[in-house]
Amino acid sequence: MVKDLREKEKERENNNKGEKKLLVGLVWNCAVELKFLLTALLLICSLLTFIQFLPARLSLSASTVRYCLSSTTTTATAKNSSSSFSSAPAPPSLKLDQVLDNGVIKRPFNTYGAAAYNFILMSAYRGGPNTFAIMGLASKPLHVFGRPTYKCDYEASSSNATATTAGVKILPDWGYGRVYTVVVVNCTFPTPVGIDGSGGRLMLQASTNGGGDRDLNLTDSIEALIEPPNTVNLSHFTAPPKYEYLYCGSSLYGNLSPQRVREWIAYHVRLFGKRSHFVIHDAGGVHPEVMEVLRPWTELGYVSLHDIKDQERFDGYYHNQFLIVNDCLHRYRFSAKWMFFFDVDEYIYIPGKNSLRSVMDSLKEYSQFTIEQMPMSSKLCLIEDYGKTPKKWGFEKLVYRDVKRGIRRDRKYAVRPRDVFATGVHMSQNLQGKTTHKTERLIKYFHYHGTIAQRREPCRKLLNNTETTMEGIPYVLDTNMRAVAPFVKRFELHTIGHRLQTTHQ
Repeated sequence: MVKDLREKEKERENNNKGEKKLLVGLVWNCAVELKFLLTALLLICSLLTFIQFLPARLSLSASTVRYCLSSTTTTATAKNSSSSFSSAPAPPSLKLDQVLDNGVIKRPFNTYGAAAYNFILMSAYRGGPNTFAIMGLASKPLHVFGRPTYKCDYEASSSNATATTAGVKILPDWGYGRVYTVVVVNCTFPTPVGIDGSGGRLMLQASTNGGGDRDLNLTDSIEALIEPPNTVNLSHFTAPPKYEYLYCGSSLYGNLSPQRVREWIAYHVRLFGKRSHFVIHDAGGVHPEVMEVLRPWTELGYVSLHDIKDQERFDGYYHNQFLIVNDCLHRYRFSAKWMFFFDVDEYIYIPGKNSLRSVMDSLKEYSQFTIEQMPMSSKLCLIEDYGKTPKKWGFEKLVYRDVKRGIRRDRKYAVRPRDVFATGVHMSQNLQGKTTHKTERLIKYFHYHGTIAQRREPCRKLLNNTETTMEGIPYVLDTNMRAVAPFVKRFELHTIGHRLQTTHQ
C-alpha cells in the first residue's frame, strides 16, 4: 500500500516536470514573436501617452486618422488603376506673413480651387460664309463684376493660316442666372472662312481679364466647332426652309402628366400642320410614360427629343432654359420660316374665323411678335361634366378664365429665326427688324398653369355659373378651347390610331 502511494507521487512529480518543460519549450520557440508583440504594445502605449501632451491645434482626432487611412488607400488604388486623368499639380507653397522694413506686416492671401468654370461650351453653329454663334455658360460674377473678353480663331485645314476676330458676347437671360449665366458669342470674320471644302475648326479664346483675380489674366483655348472636309453647304443659308413652323421647347423636368402631354402635342400638330416640327428638351421630365406619348409623333417625323439632363450639373436659371432655347434657335435657324417659344401647359389659339396661315401672313413685315396670355383655372370645371371628367381632356373641362385686372401677364412669342442673334424665354431683344405686341385680335395663348405636373384629376370644384370668384380671383366661363376638343381627338385618332387611348393622368 505504502509502495503504491510512493509510486503515484513519483509519477505526479514526473508529469509536473514534463509540463514545465513543455511550457518553457513553447516560450523559447515563440520568443521572436513575443518580442515583436511586446515591442508593438510598448510603442502604442508610448504614442498614446505622448499625444495627451500635444497642443490642441496639433491633436489627432478619429476623423483625422480615418482621413489619413483613406488617403493612403485612395493613393494606392490610384497608382494601381489605369486612369486617363493626369496627376494633380502640386499645391502652391504657402505664403506667410512678412514684416516689411517700415514695420508693416504684409498679410498674404492663398488661393485654392475655383468657384465656377470660366466657360462651359454647349454648342456652336455656322450662320453663313463668315459668321458663327457659340452657346455656353459662364461664371455670373465674372460677367457682372468683371470684363471677360472672347476672341475667335478659324484655323483652316488647307493651310497654316488662321483668321482672327473679336467675339461679341450677348447675355440673353436678363440677369436671371445663378452661379452661371448664359453667354452667346457671335464670331463674324471680315471675309468668308472655311468655304473651300478643305475643312477647319473654330477656336474660342475665353479670357477673364483679371475678373476674379486682378493679378491674373487666365485664357482658356476652346475647340468650339470642327468642320470636316466638304461639309459646308452654303446653299443651306439661302434655301427655302424645310419647316413652316418650328417649336423650340424649354427644359422639361419633374413628374409630368402623360395625358396632358398627349393632349398638348395632338392639339399643336393639328394647328401647325404637316410642315411643322417640335423640339422637346428632356431635363428629367420625359419619363417612360411620357416617352410612350411622344413616340408615335416621333416616328411620323413631327418630334425631335434632346436629352439635356447633363446641364443639371451647372446651377443656372430654371434648368438653364435660356441656354437651351438659344441652342435650339441656332441649331434650327435656317430650317424654319417661323419659330415659336412657349411651354407645354400653354395652347396657341386663333380666334374667330382666322387660320394660322392667314395670321402669319398678316404679320410678315415683322421679325417678332408677342402673344397675349389667357390664364385659366387649374381646378374649376362645369357641373354638367359630373361623372365624366376622367374621360374629358384637360383643356376640354377646365373652362374658367382668370379676368383679374391690373396684373402684368407674361407673353410668349414667335420670331423669324434668320433675323435673330440671341433669344429669351418671353421675347428676343437681339434681332434685326420690327417687333409688334398688338396681336390680341389675331392670336392668343391659353395657359393652364400647373396642370402639366399634376398626376391626378384636375377638376376640384364643379360650377354652373358663367361668372364666379374663388380665393379673391374673378373668373368667367370661356368655352373656346372646349369647342375645339372633339376635332383634336378625331385628328389624333385619324393620325396615329388607338395607340394612346389608355394613357393615364
